[in-house]
Amino acid sequence: MKRTLLTLFCTLLALAASADEGMWLPSLISQRIDDMRAKGFRLTAEDIYSINKASMKDAVVLFNGGCTGELISSEGLLLTNHHCGYDAIQAHSSVEHDYLTNGFWAMSRREELPNKELNVRFLVRMEEVTDRIAAGETKAEIIRRAEAEGKGYKASVEQMYYGNQQFLFIYEQFDDVRLVGAPPSSIGKFGGDTDNWIWPRHTGDFSLFRIYAGKDNKPAAYSPENVPYRPKRHFTISTAGVEEGDFTMIYGFPGNTQEYILSDAVAYIAERSDPAKIAIRTGRLDIISAAQESDPALRIHYAAKHASIANAWKKWQGEALGIGRLGTVASKRAYEQEFAAWAQDKPEYRSVVADLKAEYARIADAYFAREITRETLGALPERYTPEERAEAAFARREQTERALFEWLFGQYARRCPVQYQIPAFLAGVAASGSPEAYAGEVFDTLWREGADTTAVHALHKDTERMLGHIGWMLGTKSLRNLNSGRLNELYTTYIKGLREWDTLRAFYPDANLTLRVAYGHVGGYEYADSEYHKPQTTLDGIIAKDNPEIYDYDIPQALRELYATKDYGRWATTIDGRRTVPVCFLATNHTTGGNSGSPIINGRGELVGLNFDRTWRSTMSDVAFDETICRNIAVDVRYVLFVIDRIGGAGYLFGEMDFSRRK
Repeated sequence: MKRTLLTLFCTLLALAASADEGMWLPSLISQRIDDMRAKGFRLTAEDIYSINKASMKDAVVLFNGGCTGELISSEGLLLTNHHCGYDAIQAHSSVEHDYLTNGFWAMSRREELPNKELNVRFLVRMEEVTDRIAAGETKAEIIRRAEAEGKGYKASVEQMYYGNQQFLFIYEQFDDVRLVGAPPSSIGKFGGDTDNWIWPRHTGDFSLFRIYAGKDNKPAAYSPENVPYRPKRHFTISTAGVEEGDFTMIYGFPGNTQEYILSDAVAYIAERSDPAKIAIRTGRLDIISAAQESDPALRIHYAAKHASIANAWKKWQGEALGIGRLGTVASKRAYEQEFAAWAQDKPEYRSVVADLKAEYARIADAYFAREITRETLGALPERYTPEERAEAAFARREQTERALFEWLFGQYARRCPVQYQIPAFLAGVAASGSPEAYAGEVFDTLWREGADTTAVHALHKDTERMLGHIGWMLGTKSLRNLNSGRLNELYTTYIKGLREWDTLRAFYPDANLTLRVAYGHVGGYEYADSEYHKPQTTLDGIIAKDNPEIYDYDIPQALRELYATKDYGRWATTIDGRRTVPVCFLATNHTTGGNSGSPIINGRGELVGLNFDRTWRSTMSDVAFDETICRNIAVDVRYVLFVIDRIGGAGYLFGEMDFSRRK
């Protein structure tokens, strides 16, 4: 069946609206380079990705398995987000040396702090291996041969388009990564949870690390004898700034998108999964926040946990709102119906939509039970280690930990479908009289050192067995999203059919924590109140929000003094007629989790900013991108430099960086 003229017209409009959509494989970026150059990119595809010469890929790293970082000097200096380096900063912090509150700046190489189990990975190359696998070679064999190619090599085989294509990714991993600098949290997390996912934003979300290697410039375990890594490529930093309409490119490791899922899955996310998880985490955050407000030691102890819980909590809220605002469920349903009509005379695709819907109906309760279990029982400790018990703040945690147990046991009992509730849990509740009473008994057992924990371990074993049972039912280990083995098989066919049918659509593979290129432009947007939001913020906005009575808005005194004197040095600029310092900007790049810390690159390939967030309703771009509301948020690199120089007093680092003032 031919698509109607009306549908064709609507599709063309959609394509125009989503002109900046996409997360493109670097090895195939030549297919997009003409569009990029038309929008302001001035380099070549080989400048972005090459295995024969140094290219931008050699200046970008997967940071600690979940963020992105970029090299900004020939001496291994690495820039990423403050929230990406947060665990490392917290690990080095104490009440006496509170680097979270006060910041940290190494004034020499000797002062740079090593970090246990922190690593970065450079992409060596990627290549399609679909034909090799079809010929009988296993993924394990392909990975084993790839990792044997070099010291520190790690490899993975990742599917694209739900298995229609398979790609090998080979990485070089470095395990000696040292903390160089971090601003005070009042800069690096300015606005805290209040401003998270919100625009306008005024957050200096950055931290600095340095990669060390053996004297042969190869990966090596930590040693005082190691030397700064000499990268094949590092970014030149542009101090010329950005303006609305300027080309922007993001190069990073986006973690997870589901652009091609059916309306059934989108409805599950927005109407069932997100609301339940939001409610559970709201209770956890309330309990932890109360503890943090009551005790400085507890504030530090729970800082990283609070940030981790809150990040997804607020993201889910925006995601559900965005999906609702755009009518994504209805638009996807109409798209599916049109495809199904086209497929009626094509046996391979005729029933695939109906089969997908039937599978979603089969697995929804089981997967929901898995999510609830992991958000509740799975979020609680199985034991308190001797190292924890030795911490000065351990005893003061008792009330908070007990409250968390009681809250999460209660949420599990009331939200998890009963057919998937754990037998040991049901028995414990029956014996104790309520989920909260049972939680108290379990907690008392865990908290008392030397107590008999047999029953507690049995509960955890039962939890593992139930999750294993659900996984068996679903038939796959890939369960980050609502998924099953059968769904994967069906989506392989569905995506193949979509690419045959919708020839006007530019298909790109879903994000899966592999290196991608996204491009767009600096741009404001019109919010729900019809007010146009400019794409830049400045130091003036920080001062307007400054409030010593509110932790999230209590800026360093040094920043107040610099503003009062306007002593900005070389980082001053004029915006809207005011002498100020730029802080953050918006762009239309398609991003998701994992893009945190990604470089924002101008048309010349120079670093202009550091990605760290999306606007609230932009979070729905994980399932459907819409250029009218989807915006990524970046910290302007000029603010990064200003903070390093004027707040940190670490301007000596500029001696190893390369700068450009070209516009």
